[in-house]
Amino acid sequence: MKKILFLALILFTAGLVADSSESKLQSGIDRENFDPATRPQDDFYGYVNGAWLQKTMIPEDKSNYGAATELFDESEENLRKIIEESARAAGKPAGSDAQKVGDFYLSYMDTARIEKSGLQPIEKDLAQIRQITKRQDLIKQFAHFNKIQVQTPFGFWVNQDLKNSTEYILYFNQSGLGLPDRDYYFKDDAKFQEIRRKYRAYIEKILTLGGQDNAAAQAGRIMEMETDLAQHHWTRVENRDRDKTYNKFALARLAGLTPDFDWPYFMQASDIANAPEVIIRQPSFLEGFNGIFAKYSVEDWKSYCTWKLLDGAAPLLPQRFVDAHFEFRQKTLSGIEKNRPRWKRAVSGVNDVLGEVVGRIYVERHFKPEAKARMVELVENLKRAYRERIQQLDWMSPETKQQALAKLAKFNTKIGYPDKWKDYSQLVIKKDELVQNYLRSSMLEYRREIDKLGKPIDRQEWFMTPQTVNAYYNPAMNEIVFPAAILQPPFFNMDADDAVNYGAIGAVIGHEITHGFDDQGRKSDGDGNLRDWWTEQDAAEFKKRAGVLVEQYNGYNPVDSMYLNGELTLGENIADLGGLAIAYRAYQLSLQGKEAPVIDGFTGEQRFFLGYAQVWRRKYRDEELRRRILTDPHSPSRYRAIGVLSNMPEFYQAFGVKEGDPMHRSDAMRVKIW
Repeated sequence: MKKILFLALILFTAGLVADSSESKLQSGIDRENFDPATRPQDDFYGYVNGAWLQKTMIPEDKSNYGAATELFDESEENLRKIIEESARAAGKPAGSDAQKVGDFYLSYMDTARIEKSGLQPIEKDLAQIRQITKRQDLIKQFAHFNKIQVQTPFGFWVNQDLKNSTEYILYFNQSGLGLPDRDYYFKDDAKFQEIRRKYRAYIEKILTLGGQDNAAAQAGRIMEMETDLAQHHWTRVENRDRDKTYNKFALARLAGLTPDFDWPYFMQASDIANAPEVIIRQPSFLEGFNGIFAKYSVEDWKSYCTWKLLDGAAPLLPQRFVDAHFEFRQKTLSGIEKNRPRWKRAVSGVNDVLGEVVGRIYVERHFKPEAKARMVELVENLKRAYRERIQQLDWMSPETKQQALAKLAKFNTKIGYPDKWKDYSQLVIKKDELVQNYLRSSMLEYRREIDKLGKPIDRQEWFMTPQTVNAYYNPAMNEIVFPAAILQPPFFNMDADDAVNYGAIGAVIGHEITHGFDDQGRKSDGDGNLRDWWTEQDAAEFKKRAGVLVEQYNGYNPVDSMYLNGELTLGENIADLGGLAIAYRAYQLSLQGKEAPVIDGFTGEQRFFLGYAQVWRRKYRDEELRRRILTDPHSPSRYRAIGVLSNMPEFYQAFGVKEGDPMHRSDAMRVKIW
C-alpha cells in the first residue's frame, strides 16, 4: 500500500512575484481565451476561459486537461532529457546516480525483454501464494504485500502522532478495494452497474492471463469479497474527520477488534513488533474485516491475493497485461482513449523510484535562486495579511484570535527543494530487471519508513519532489511547501504586474496557509498537535459559516444527476475562499496606498480576479468527473473559481455584479470565514 499522509494539497496553480516597473508592464491576462458572448456577471469562469474551453480538445492519453497540465508536460519533457542523458551515458560507475536513473529507464523501455520474461518476474510471489495452506500463512502474505506495496484489506504507514507531534507512530487504514471508492459497489444507476460488470470481467481477464483455472468463478468470489469489505468502509467524509479517525490502541487491545486475526504474528512478520501503540483510523472496519477474514476460505483468500498481485504488477508485465489494465483502469474509470507513450510511463516510474535523484538535477537546471527569494517575500506578505485578517474578524473572540495568531506565527515554509536529499545508496537498480527494481525500491522505502519509529522527527523531509506541479500543507509539521515546478512559467509572467501574480501564486500560498485553519486544520495547534483551542461559541460560529459553504457546493451539478459533496470538499473550499481573500488583501497592502494602473483596459482589482480564474481553466472527461465527485476532496475547477468569487464582495465591486446576476449571492448567503 502506498504511503498515505495527512496532507492538504492545492492541485493545479502557480506563479511568482513580478517586477512591476511600469515601463514593461503587461496585464498577464490571455484575452484570446475569453468568451466575449459571456458576461462576467453571469459566468465569470466562462467569460475568462470560454474560448479556450470551446477550442481545446483533451489529449487522447489524458482524463482531463488544463493550464497546469501544460506545466506538468513541460516538467515531464525536462525530466525526459535528464533521464535519457543518463541512459545514453557510457561508463557509468556501478551504484552511481547516473547508473541507477539510466538503467531504471532502460529496464522500463526494454519491451522485448519484458515480453520474453512473461510472468517470471513475479513467479516467486505467485509460488508463495500457491503454498499457502492456513490462515497464518495468509497473515504472513498480507505482511509481505505491505512491504512491496501490493494491496491488502488494510495498510499502514508511519507519521507523527497527531496528539504528540514529537513522536512517530503507526497509522492503520482500511483498504482492499479494487474500485475507486466504496460507493462504486453500491450505486444503482446504469453507469455504475456497467462499471461493476466491466470490473468483474477485468478481474477474470487478468486471472486468465495469469494462468489461473476457473477464472470466472474466482472473479465472482473476489467481487463478493470486495463488496463485503466495502460494506464496512468508512465514507470519505468520515475519513476526513481527524477526531473520529484518531483511535490509539495498545497492541494487546487489537485482539478485541479482530479475535480471528493474529496481530502479534502480523506485527512480527511486518518487522514492527516493537511498536507499543498504533492508531486505528477506522476501528469498525477492522471489526467487520474480522468476520470477512473468517467467512471466506483460505482458497478464496489465495485467489484474492493472486488477483491483487497480478493487478498491481500488470503495467510492468507483457503488453497483454498492460492493455487489459489500461482498458479498465484508465479507459473505463476515467475515459482515457489511449495509453500514455511508454517513455512517459518510464519517466513517471523514475519519478516514483528515484524522485529526489532526478530532482537534484532538475533544480540545478530549471529553478532560479531569485525565484526562491521572491517566493519568500510573497509568503511573508501573505502571512502579514493573514495576521491582519485574524485581528479584524468580527465573529471571533479575543481568546481564540490569540491562539490563531500563535499558530500562524509558528508556520514553517519550504520552497523549491529539500535542504537534505534522500539517500538511495542502498538501492540496487539493474537494466534488465524492471519488476525487481520496483520491488527493491518498495522494500527500501518500507524500511526507511519503519526505521523512523522511536527516532526524532525529521523536519527536513519533503513529501513531494521538486519537479511536482503542486503544493501542500502538513498539519503535523504546521508547514507549507511549494516545490520548484509550480514556481515557473507558464503560470507566471515575469513581465506582468503584481495583480495577476497575487491572484495566482498568491492564492496558492493563501490556500495552503488556510488549510491550517479549515474545518480539520483548525483542530491542530501551532505545534501540530490535535487540540481544541477554540471557545465553544467561536467553534459554533465557525461551523455555522462552514455549513453555509457546504450547502452552496451541494448545489453544483457537474455531470448527469451527480452533485458535488459539500462535506467532502469542505476543507478545500474553505482553503480556496480564505486563500483568495488573503491574497487580495496582500495585494492591496502591496500597493502601499497607491492606485494600481489600468492595463489592457483592466483595473488592478479586475486583473487580480482574472488571474485567479484563468489558472483554473480545465476540461474533464465525464468518466473522470464522476470519479472525482465521489473521491476527490477538491471541487472541479469551474466551481473552485465561481464558488469562491460568488462569496467575495470585492469581486462584485470590481466587475459590477448586481442583484439578479447569476454570479450574485445575497449578503445573508455569502460566506466569510477568514
